[in-house]
Amino acid sequence: MRSHLLNDTTAEQYRRSVTDGVERVAAKLAATDRPFTGVTVDALAPRIERIDLDTPLLDTAAVLDELEEVYLRDAIYFHHPRYLAHLNCPVVIPAVLGEAVLSAVNSSLDTWDQSAGGTLIERKLIDWTNARIGLGENADGVFTSGGTQSNLQALLLAREESKTDSLAKLRIFASEVSHFSVKKSAKLLGLGQDSVVSIPVGHDKRMQTVALARELERCKQDGLVPMAVVATAGTTDFGSIDPLPEIGELCEQYGVWMHVDAAYGCGLLASLRHRHRIDGIERADSVTVDYHKSFFQPVSSSAVLVRDASTLRHATYHAEYLNPRRMVSERIPNQVDKSLQTTRRFDALKLWMTLRVMGADGIGELFDEVCDLAVEGWKLLAADPRFDVVVEPTLSTLVFRYIPAAVTDPAEIDRANLYARKALFASGDAVVAGTKVGARHYLKFTLLNPETTAADIAAVLDLIAGHAEQYLGESLDRAS
Repeated sequence: MRSHLLNDTTAEQYRRSVTDGVERVAAKLAATDRPFTGVTVDALAPRIERIDLDTPLLDTAAVLDELEEVYLRDAIYFHHPRYLAHLNCPVVIPAVLGEAVLSAVNSSLDTWDQSAGGTLIERKLIDWTNARIGLGENADGVFTSGGTQSNLQALLLAREESKTDSLAKLRIFASEVSHFSVKKSAKLLGLGQDSVVSIPVGHDKRMQTVALARELERCKQDGLVPMAVVATAGTTDFGSIDPLPEIGELCEQYGVWMHVDAAYGCGLLASLRHRHRIDGIERADSVTVDYHKSFFQPVSSSAVLVRDASTLRHATYHAEYLNPRRMVSERIPNQVDKSLQTTRRFDALKLWMTLRVMGADGIGELFDEVCDLAVEGWKLLAADPRFDVVVEPTLSTLVFRYIPAAVTDPAEIDRANLYARKALFASGDAVVAGTKVGARHYLKFTLLNPETTAADIAAVLDLIAGHAEQYLGESLDRAS
């Protein structure tokens, strides 16, 4: 029973098992004709519940057959051109290869004696990203599990750098459309529920710097401590980018930590044509990037970057069995000294493989394509009387809703849009997201697949309108 763990058989079994698995997945990907089957929870759950985990199948082919039934058949496939929902990207092949390598070798990126070359590769990629941002020679950072962890660590550093013992006085400033993790981080950091000051946005969904200046001054006058301003470079709903240069000026004026949440907009760091949209990011004290959003990497592959490497000391704890203090004087590079995590995957390898095969320009070209596609989608929506589109895209998201010609009740229009999204998901023909703008329900396209076309967008819009019209027709019948 233990033969699969012995060194003399491991290599061959690894080769055979991985080959079988890759062939199975490749066949599934090639045969996928829609992003989702429409399976329901009630239909899928019994298949998984009936499996007895204490009775192994003892055969890889049998396990793959079972996996087909409980997962692969009904997975939601982000690579399909009509998956238009969340910030999930199709992944590039070099990154998938990197994932296979790092999983097999299984390095842990906490200490040098567990990773060696992996440590140096991650540090090289951190330096590369910092150079792209422009944070300077003293910059540093570490890979994380995602944007939420990166934002949490950045705000932890900001809290410690605020040099106050009164947590109740600390205030964080973020736009009203910033990521929920800002408020979540404030709670985890022990700050009061009123610690996050919401700054209004304009019609373009960008933070209003006049309002920010007013709130910073009010904070100062009230004897409170401005801890951080979180500027967003790519809001989740609208892809909007806050005015980074002006926010940088205000942060310098008031002595406030500037954090840029570029989890989505970080793709512009590699852009061939749109890099200027994040000018001012170089003024940040910390930056969040999610390579698994706009660098086309598998989950997870993210990082938090800082202008001043010394601020990472606020996440440092020493343990004699892991990273004793003497290692610092011996110049042994332990990444755990910078991270909120201890055991940590070598996720940096995926980005390394991608850059070495495709280059940064290759990534940038893909991101430029989806940004251009969003413009095409916006033109379609703006010209279509069936839809109301909220704002012209800055990145690759479109927020809109179906507006029937014969219905004026906003609540009924809300219900029609909610129904259309649900019905579309159940059909499996396409997947779209939803959100609220003010009190009203809207739909959302998040375009991160360069293989999606304007024709796909037009087809999905027709499907949405069809489902909404079906709901309204049935609603009218019920009323009569």
